[in-house]
Amino acid sequence: MNLFSINLIISTQIIDRFNEGGTLFMSLILLCLVLAIFLLIRGFLSSTKNPEYSKKMVGLVGDVSLLGLVLGFFGSILGLISAFDAFEGLGEVNSGILAGGLKVSFLTTLFGSFVFIISRIGMIVLRAILKVNK
Repeated sequence: MNLFSINLIISTQIIDRFNEGGTLFMSLILLCLVLAIFLLIRGFLSSTKNPEYSKKMVGLVGDVSLLGLVLGFFGSILGLISAFDAFEGLGEVNSGILAGGLKVSFLTTLFGSFVFIISRIGMIVLRAILKVNK
């Protein structure tokens, strides 16, 4: 097995998980991640020239990271509600269906938490750089 096939398998699994979590909420959370990374890069690039602008970027990254986290929880709650509605319609539920529904509902929470953690790490590093440049 070569490196290309390993990368293809990993990327296929990530795409499958993304689609399982619900394309709408996962896309919104992904947008929060991209926006947070963009704002962090702008903050890093302007940290020596304009520290006040970098401080504004830190605040915006904090807001975007919280939005990604909240969207993850909101998507999870909506996923649980739709899963329980489906279970109610079936009448009898086996444990495999229940476990699958719970797994899918937690994917948005996991991705939202990932966005939050990555953004917070970037904020910590940017704040440290701003403190050193004072």
